[in-house]
Amino acid sequence: MNWILFIGIMVLGLIVQGVLQSKFGKYSKVPLPSGMSGAEVAQKMLHDNGIYDVKVVPAQGMLTDHYNPATKTVALSEGVYSSRSVAAAAVAAHECGHAVQHAMGYAPLKMRSALVPVVSFASNIVQWVLLIGIIVFSSFPQLLWIGIGLFALTTLFSFVTLPVEINASQRAIAWLDNTGITDYETRPMAVDALRWAAYTYVVAALGSLATLLYYIGIARRD
Repeated sequence: MNWILFIGIMVLGLIVQGVLQSKFGKYSKVPLPSGMSGAEVAQKMLHDNGIYDVKVVPAQGMLTDHYNPATKTVALSEGVYSSRSVAAAAVAAHECGHAVQHAMGYAPLKMRSALVPVVSFASNIVQWVLLIGIIVFSSFPQLLWIGIGLFALTTLFSFVTLPVEINASQRAIAWLDNTGITDYETRPMAVDALRWAAYTYVVAALGSLATLLYYIGIARRD
């Protein structure tokens, strides 16, 4: 049963990722009515929200866009930074939504940021702890449970990420609407692109939860 769940989530993840790339490709060809680039959209959203200490910088790769609260930078990928498309505007505004969250002290973002160093440490060792824990379970069952505890932190991080991402998209769409950067024709495209981006985080969280339950099942069965 566990393997069916794993395979189902894996297939779902591939489908969502494929659709997301397809949507991004499609909406990247639709010109933004305002003619602004992704970088210009990001800069305007930051300034409209009274944020002047965050830099907008280019990043290598595709869909590598992110906001770094430690350095206060909005990094926009090659297909977003200079692009004057609906997809670029949606992604740029979404990442700036995180900057707005940071400036306003949005609780879920603060919680996610606090978890980053712990989760980073746990991610580096958790697979080894789980593997060794399974091997020596009969003589030292506590090790497997320690591994499960570490993995639970990564699962918690995945679920804390969900409201952060969804809220950033809501802020992005509201701002795009209020400023008129998107219109009645392009707004649904921006919403659609961000919706599918959010689905990737939902699938990741479900996959992490399924894996956690799998290891708990092993510990209880043994």
